[in-house]
Amino acid sequence: MFSYKTKGTCSVQIDLEIENGVITHCEFHRGCRGNTQGLAKMVIGRQAEDVKNILRGVECRGNTSCPDQLSRAIEAYQAQQA
Repeated sequence: MFSYKTKGTCSVQIDLEIENGVITHCEFHRGCRGNTQGLAKMVIGRQAEDVKNILRGVECRGNTSCPDQLSRAIEAYQAQQA
């Protein structure tokens, strides 16, 4: 399990698992519960690289959002695996 501390969002952490390039687990801690639970369910079973590219740059408050932070979490996960 990889844990990513978010920055600039209501959520404070994203727990993430990726196996063979596919997201198998995604869980947000805090934040807008319905939105973060929905987002997490939507990305499970999808290619991490695709999700990262689609969600990068989505803005909410300031220059980031929970979707943008998820893209950054995926990028951090990938960097750790390299």
